[in-house]
Amino acid sequence: MAAPNKIAVLGGGSFGTAIANMIAANGHDVVLWMRDEENAEQCTQTHENARYLPGYRLEPTLKFSSNLAESLKGCQTVFFSVPSKAFRHLAQEANTHIAPGSIVISTAKGIEAHTFKLMSEILEDELPQARVGVISGPNLAKEITQKAITATVIASADEALCKEVQALLSSQYFRVYANTDRFGVELAGALKNIYAIAAGMSAAMKMGQNTVSVLITRSLAEMSRFAASLGANPMTFLGLSGVGDLYVTCTSPLSRNFQVGYALGEGLSIDEATEKVGQVAEGINTTRIIKEEAEQLGIYMPLASALYETMFNNRPVHEVLSSLMLAEQSTDVEFTVGK
Repeated sequence: MAAPNKIAVLGGGSFGTAIANMIAANGHDVVLWMRDEENAEQCTQTHENARYLPGYRLEPTLKFSSNLAESLKGCQTVFFSVPSKAFRHLAQEANTHIAPGSIVISTAKGIEAHTFKLMSEILEDELPQARVGVISGPNLAKEITQKAITATVIASADEALCKEVQALLSSQYFRVYANTDRFGVELAGALKNIYAIAAGMSAAMKMGQNTVSVLITRSLAEMSRFAASLGANPMTFLGLSGVGDLYVTCTSPLSRNFQVGYALGEGLSIDEATEKVGQVAEGINTTRIIKEEAEQLGIYMPLASALYETMFNNRPVHEVLSSLMLAEQSTDVEFTVGK
């Protein structure tokens, strides 16, 4: 176990809470910052984040705060676990409180609209004094809190950063692998949310396992095709942040994006589906952003395009899935050795 450090986790949602709780269980001084003062006080009193992880008792040493400056004071490592829409603003707020050489880690799986920047790139923009990394993988917060065996990826070209984050998070039930392809790992985490929505739709419509298999494998091909076109290593998509994360979000009802898709498959509108889920589903905005970017770059993405039409142009849900059968029948494997 690493020597005790002071750590801040910014964002009191389900995953931020789970990450903070794990680090506290490993013996570190951790504060979980949340913007909502009332919820921070409630968590302090009950040691349960009833809003996002009801029924799970948190570590007695875990601290809660709504004061950003106090939360960041003396921290060597900071995890940013807020939705992509709030990410840049929070980084700007945190700037003067983060010391040079500090480690800052994004756990958010989204893309900034209008700039097409990933969250780690926003951290580099707003916190040039810090060392930047990304955590991504098949990490459902409720299962982590239940101490189910889980693995994730810490991505950075900074080897020392990766080792430090591995030491902070690793436990008997949580394993942390390293990857130098930060761009590919982060892009995989954002892209898979699109296809989790489509998988939720197929579940609501009671499609068979053959259909789910086709959906997942063609989604993986579409994701890796897009990412490789932008310079990511396509082999990254065979790891935890690619196929691992895609599988869990396309098959688990715990996934917010799957839940949104399920609600759409039941006939709800996008606004009604979002309200029903009650938490941010990054795949909604990511679908819009990726569809527009793919068109500009001329990248073939039939699933993302069809899903966009359903969510934003009221195209019937069944057409999203049937569009897969009408798409071009190209080669099965997108990338092969020697090509």
